Order: sequence, then structure tokens, then C-alpha cells
Amino acid sequence: MSGVSGPITTDRRVPPAPEPGGGGASPWYKRRAFLVAAGVIVVVGAAVVSDLPTPTSPASDAMAENAVIKQINFDVAPCLFSVREALTLYGDETSGTLNSGHRAQIPSLLRDDQTACSYTNDNIFQLSDIAGPGSAAGKEVDQAVNTVTVWATSDALAAIEAIQALTSRPGDRKARNQLHGDERLLTEDRNKATAEIDAAGHILGTRLATLDVSTESLPVVSGPTTSS
Repeated sequence: MSGVSGPITTDRRVPPAPEPGGGGASPWYKRRAFLVAAGVIVVVGAAVVSDLPTPTSPASDAMAENAVIKQINFDVAPCLFSVREALTLYGDETSGTLNSGHRAQIPSLLRDDQTACSYTNDNIFQLSDIAGPGSAAGKEVDQAVNTVTVWATSDALAAIEAIQALTSRPGDRKARNQLHGDERLLTEDRNKATAEIDAAGHILGTRLATLDVSTESLPVVSGPTTSS
């Protein structure tokens, strides 16, 4: 036997068995939790960047605003027709030019006119949901959308409802005064919406499309205000 001393085989420390999968612990930047978290950060960051407003030229912004105005005109058109029709029907009825057959149709026609200016009409619902570009000019056009929605669902609808009352109760002084007030509001809100469109055009240095809620062609109703 040699004289070299040392631990015998049974006394040597046996290294622990590796974890399943081998290779020992991965560096922190390769661990699954880190990779998942990093992936989430990248996705969220990309979404935020995509939502940031992108600069547009005045010309392209003006095209976008004109498209919105065109949509406003399209959606409000049935209500505009209906308030004109209601005022015309009432003017004809009070003038005594309608025969009994035509007068009998007025309640049904007015109900249709009422529907055309309320949220039960899909056009009015779509009108209220219009959203313009997020530019400074777009914010002015958005204000015009809100004003035209009020023009239809408040001013025009109230005028039609006042006419409905007057066709049933011709001497209703309250309904008569309400109708005159609603006609005034139709003009005021129309002018307000037009001014908002003009403000958007001023920002862009151009004249935008015309907003078609013209009150110049609306019949003006006049008559006695005494109660029955």
C-alpha cells in the first residue's frame, strides 16, 4: 500500500443531481417570467404609440372635416325635411286652404315627422355618434355635431310637438308661444353650428363645406295667441 493518505471512496461528497431539464438555473434575462413581462411591455408600448395623434397637413385635415360635415348633412336631412313639412302643414291648415281629406292626414304625417327628429330614427342616432378627427379643427366640428343634434332632437322635435298640440287645440296659447320659441331656437342653434364650422375652417385657413340646416326656408307660423 502507498503512504498517500486521503478519503476513501465512501467518504467523498457526491454532487447533487441536476434539476430536471439540466443546465442549472437560467440567467435572469432568459427566465420565463422576465420574457413574458417584457413581451407585455412591448405590446402595451406599441398600443400607446399607435394611439398618439399623428400630425396631418391642413389640406388632409380639411378633407376629413368636409367628410364629417357631409355625414352631418346626410343624417340630419330627414329631420330637416320633417320640420319643414310640419310647419308647412300647419300653415296650410290655419290658412283654411286644405280640404277635409288632407286635414285628416295631418296627424299621421306629424307623427312621422316627430319620429324623424327623435333618437328612434337611426339617422339621428348616427348623427349623435359622429366623431371628427382629433385635431383643433376637428374639435370645432365635433361641437357642431353636438349643436346640430340639439337642433334636431330639441328644437325641431319640440316645434313639431307644439304643432301637434295646435292641430288638436287650435287656440292653445301655451303651444303657440312654445312654437314661436322653438322657431327662434332653430335659427339660433343653426347659426351656432355654422359659426363652429366657420371656426374650424379659420383654423385650417380654408372654407369648409356648408352645413345644411338652413332655417331661411322654414315657414314662419303666425296667428292669434289667445286661448280658447
